[in-house]
Amino acid sequence: MKVEHEVKQSRVMTGFLNGIEKLGNKLPDPFFIFAFLAIVVIIASAIINSLNVTVVHPGTSEELAIKSLLSGEGIQFILTEMLSNFTGFAPLGLVLAMMLGVGLADKVGLLEAAIKKTMLSTPKSLVTYAVFFVGILGNIASDAAFVLIPPLAAMIFYTVGRHPLAGLAAGFAGVGAGFTANIIVGGTDALLAGITSEAAKAVDPSISVSPVDNWYFMSVSVVILTLIGGLITERIIEPRLGKYDGELKKEFEPVTQLESKALKNSVIAGVIYLIVLFTALFWPNSPLRNEEGGIIPSTFLSGIIPIILLFFIVMGTAYGVTVKKIQKSTDIPKFMGSAMKDMSGYIVLIFAASQFIAYFNWSNLGTLIAVRGADLLTSLNLTGWFVIILFVFFTAGLNLLIFSGSAQWALQAPIFVPMFMLLGFNPAFVQVAYRIADSSTNVITPLNPYILIILAYMKEYDKKAGLGTLISMMLPYSIAFLFTWVILLVLFGLLGIPFGPGVGMFL
Repeated sequence: MKVEHEVKQSRVMTGFLNGIEKLGNKLPDPFFIFAFLAIVVIIASAIINSLNVTVVHPGTSEELAIKSLLSGEGIQFILTEMLSNFTGFAPLGLVLAMMLGVGLADKVGLLEAAIKKTMLSTPKSLVTYAVFFVGILGNIASDAAFVLIPPLAAMIFYTVGRHPLAGLAAGFAGVGAGFTANIIVGGTDALLAGITSEAAKAVDPSISVSPVDNWYFMSVSVVILTLIGGLITERIIEPRLGKYDGELKKEFEPVTQLESKALKNSVIAGVIYLIVLFTALFWPNSPLRNEEGGIIPSTFLSGIIPIILLFFIVMGTAYGVTVKKIQKSTDIPKFMGSAMKDMSGYIVLIFAASQFIAYFNWSNLGTLIAVRGADLLTSLNLTGWFVIILFVFFTAGLNLLIFSGSAQWALQAPIFVPMFMLLGFNPAFVQVAYRIADSSTNVITPLNPYILIILAYMKEYDKKAGLGTLISMMLPYSIAFLFTWVILLVLFGLLGIPFGPGVGMFL
């Protein structure tokens, strides 16, 4: 009876996920979604303009008319501002600059060697937690972490006599469900902060969200999720899988002596860089601090992207020179150029997304929707934690259909950021709520392009493994991470703990 019940549950889950997959596959590429939405905004602005609808700007109290993008002024805006909408879109420069440094570190092999070294040097009793810790931090390598960490985790579990699929699950959960958390400010922080800043301008043009505005919350999340993920693996996933009795024989390639030396040199270079940086930061009358001598706000925080960029360039160069991948100065820009090629899809997407957001803001439709939406929520008395948690679960469900975190936030931010700002919430806090929802369900959506890769790795150890097998393993992680994060979000808010330097729940 128990076996029949489990089979029935598996069929129901597989059927549900197959339905999600079919629905999601009918959606066009995100580029065309934003192109279509831009057209919708153009048409809607003309219709609402003809109705003489106005809205009072919440910040200036100025009465604004909805401007038509099909008017002479609107057509001029579309044609003359198209390039500036794209090149001036905040996330574009932030992310591309960040990836110059992170991309260099990735291409010379620093990130892969660091991941291997961390996992292999961990005591057997802590292997599970090391896999999660490294997996969560792996998002610094962006999507490359999906390809790199899960198979390495499976091999490490196999090497120490544990079920490799448990290792694969832990690696995939750490990278996917914990994708947004990190103790290092990375490309994800820069990308989302830029989109949030653009959306916030509809209410207050002076507000800017920094890449470090979620840093405290995400740093704590790394520790909490590592513990939760490790417990789920050892108490639920591994006992369910049982003992591995497969016939596969694989050998793990450890970090070479040269790679270990290179890692040591890169760490030394990184430490020297940090010593110089903090010496400059705490030097009397340092230009990196504000006029009162504080750090919040300061040049240090507003310039955090160039600072992190240089940090990765220093460490990546030290590693590359040691392993002889960098033999002349021209090799450095070549590796950076190679990293930029990987960003081509993102650049194309941003072109369409930037036009949609620019049209939304210029026409004043964003302000109209934000004000009317906030008024509706207020009239329904949905202004506190209930509406935030409702937003979290709505976003988690939407992520099953739109896997790209940047595309989804570019879609949601222009609506929800201004709306919640009018309810008094800090846009950086709204961004946190989005991030925990988007990240949690990454590992259970069939639209995750890396699921096929994970399935291929699974079949190396279990020929019968399929999508249902994978989802049944990942669902406990997804649910646990989502609810843990919601509780952590509420605790930060109720206790008044800042989500980043000087960032609270409310404006």
